[in-house]
Amino acid sequence: MKRVVITGIGTVNPVGLNAVDTWAALMSAKSGISNIESFDPDEYGIRTKIAGEVKGFDPDNWMDRKEARRMGRFSQFALAAAKEAVDDSGLKLEGATCQEVGVVIASGVGGLTTVIEQAFVLRDKGARRVSPFAVPMLMPNAAAGVISIHLGCRGPSFATASACASSADALGVALDTIRMGRAKAMLAGGTEATIIPVCVASFEQAHALNSNSNDEPEKASRPFDVNRDGFVLSEGAAVLVLEEEEYAKARGARIIAELAGYGAASDGFHITAPDPGGIGAIQAMTVALSNAEAGSDEVIYINAHGTSTQLNDKIEALAVSKVFGHSTTPISSTKSMTGHLAGAAGALEALICAKTVETGVAAPTINYDNPDPECDVDCIPWKPREIGKGVILSNSFGFGGHSSCLAFRPYDL
Repeated sequence: MKRVVITGIGTVNPVGLNAVDTWAALMSAKSGISNIESFDPDEYGIRTKIAGEVKGFDPDNWMDRKEARRMGRFSQFALAAAKEAVDDSGLKLEGATCQEVGVVIASGVGGLTTVIEQAFVLRDKGARRVSPFAVPMLMPNAAAGVISIHLGCRGPSFATASACASSADALGVALDTIRMGRAKAMLAGGTEATIIPVCVASFEQAHALNSNSNDEPEKASRPFDVNRDGFVLSEGAAVLVLEEEEYAKARGARIIAELAGYGAASDGFHITAPDPGGIGAIQAMTVALSNAEAGSDEVIYINAHGTSTQLNDKIEALAVSKVFGHSTTPISSTKSMTGHLAGAAGALEALICAKTVETGVAAPTINYDNPDPECDVDCIPWKPREIGKGVILSNSFGFGGHSSCLAFRPYDL
């Protein structure tokens, strides 16, 4: 199989407005969780007062103001992350190169904000006041389209949607697209802007969110801790530049890491709850290792899905133990700091894994103070850990029973 490498990364998320600041925040165990500022939860009777909002993001720094007004927030995030990733990669999108570069950007819900806003406009002001840009702003593929148009990518361009596994699947599909020879390079990732009343209320009614740490937001996300009681909803985007090995080498690109394998599976069990035996997670990890032509003994670190919900963490820990045995393979959940970016989570965590491969250092799980005996994992607490070189996995699971796993390794390994 053709080898596929990562040559550029970009992100906008609760702990940083770019990749450099994001990595520095994670290495400092900094939380991006705070009180919700975009709306007043009390106005809607919402108990959850905290989220991982992106603070200080100005779309004017990345795009024309008029164009920004015609994009949903999720598309703005995606374009900013994509521009950073392309700049980081040094890839010149001009001439014949444009035909060889594609885009796949995931989103769990797309422009839901636009749907709600325009529904109220229709109800209160009538059809003639509905924006003609409503559909282009709300469609889930808008982010991929915006990136393709603004950067001149004329290869395959589309979106993937599999709830919280969406952007991991985007990267997996991009990997396969390059391996099949349908593109030389792909901009792949995910984006989400779901911190709006209806999303927070819905997750709250499903008893999925943490609503007991409103006074200490930074302590709310506690993956694998016995006192965990729900995830923290976040927003943001992450995009990676993937290239076919020889294509990247021919232009002298800096190679951050290799995206070596991808596995996906379904629980076939329940629309929101994971299979009690971790069937989908086990299969996804096993397939990713096989796809990477790697053995379980080569894995030196796992970036867990680790949402901080009772069921997810327990079942993921069970699945990891079944694939790797009761080993000392280090594991951590960076959602303890970033919160849960839903459809963009897998892409952000892939970016984090790329940096882990490059530096040989894994980010920690903060708030891991009281290990849950039912989560038999070697969870990295509070401080980064040097792990050296080897295969790294990133797990992503989503409503609908979707399970995805990505495998990374140093390019020179």
